[in-house]
Amino acid sequence: MTTIAGFVFLLVMVFGGYLIAGGKFAIIFSTIAFEFMMIGGAAAGAFVMSNSMHDVKHTLGGFGKIMRGARYHKSDYIEMLSLLYWFVRLAQQKGAMALEAHIERPAESPAFQRFPKIAADHHAVAMICDYLRMIGMNADDPHQIEDVMARELKKIKDEEMHPSHAIQNVADALPALGIVAAVLGVIKTMGSIDQPPAVLGKMIGGALVGTFLGVLLAYGLMGPLATRLKGIVEEDAKYYEVIRAVLVAHLHGNAPQVAVETGRKMAPTHCMPSFQELEEQLQNLSIG
Repeated sequence: MTTIAGFVFLLVMVFGGYLIAGGKFAIIFSTIAFEFMMIGGAAAGAFVMSNSMHDVKHTLGGFGKIMRGARYHKSDYIEMLSLLYWFVRLAQQKGAMALEAHIERPAESPAFQRFPKIAADHHAVAMICDYLRMIGMNADDPHQIEDVMARELKKIKDEEMHPSHAIQNVADALPALGIVAAVLGVIKTMGSIDQPPAVLGKMIGGALVGTFLGVLLAYGLMGPLATRLKGIVEEDAKYYEVIRAVLVAHLHGNAPQVAVETGRKMAPTHCMPSFQELEEQLQNLSIG
């Protein structure tokens, strides 16, 4: 919502200032459709040329992510920390083998069923189960596990960052594509050099609309969208950092409460539950 509101405000300020300064919209309206066809079409073609079909679909999905905002909120972090506390406490009390029934068939696990939103998150479930499985196979070197998890999280983050980079590449190209459209407009004008100055003035003004549109789309739309998407990806990545922090702290021999507290500190500040909020949630958990 803030993204749309910001763009609307931008348009009001730009065109409102133009109108107040005495500008006329007739010449813009008469050419903007053609200029947008050239600039937007060229940008879309260059985007498809520089990305695989998977990346194209991934980037289009990124626009939906921009509209929705960050995926995880305070309640999601409380649920994740509660689930991880349940697992590490069970492992502490009954041994790592007690986790096998939960990690081999997560869809049937009472622990995952207690938190349906986590159970529906394929990446989160896979990460929890994979590394708890490794712990159960005596891969209990915390430094090794932390290194493996760090590399996997980096891979996931890099993949999720690609749409942001792709959109930024389009933003970088738009001013130059606007110049291409403007040059074509000048060429068209030169072909009508025998026309009166009033006609030539309108034609040159129409050509300059291409430069204006390319710059506006680059710095007023696509660039901010790329930055917004990057911020969302970075914020969502903290959710998986919480998983890593708790499991590594557990492998270092920390008590479940300490391991979960380590993970709590990894949550984004505005989503981080307080110690009391998390403690109240954990008191309602029973270890079976």
